[in-house]
Amino acid sequence: MSSSVQPVGSAGGPGHDPGSVDPAAKPVRRSFTAEYRARVVAEYAAAPHGEKSAVLRREGLYQSQIREWTDARDAIARGLPPRPSSHHRSGKSAGSWQETDRLRAENARLTRELAKSQAVVEIMGKLQGLLEAISGSTDSSAPPTKR
Repeated sequence: MSSSVQPVGSAGGPGHDPGSVDPAAKPVRRSFTAEYRARVVAEYAAAPHGEKSAVLRREGLYQSQIREWTDARDAIARGLPPRPSSHHRSGKSAGSWQETDRLRAENARLTRELAKSQAVVEIMGKLQGLLEAISGSTDSSAPPTKR
């Protein structure tokens, strides 16, 4: 027995078309091509002050998206990598990204330090074994006899 949640009015009431698909049933994140972004950013920038919101409404966008696209375009023009989008699920701020980078660098440094320490311990173990073998071979030889 499967249970499914259906929006109100889509359970076969009057005017229900069994072949139609409810667009609200499963939201899909929109993706935009680079050409579309460039066209909309150019159109938004060229629009007079009172008409900018009309461009946003017509395209179904928010001003923050245009700002991010513009910042990314400008960064690429300067030869820099674009900043990560603020809409990532991690919700990390710029300070948090810096902290992550610092922690990764520290982790790499500590990993190198650990590898050195492990190599030293391994060498000391081999040295101890060698010294025991040398001292064992001198002890096992026959002591000189006195006459």
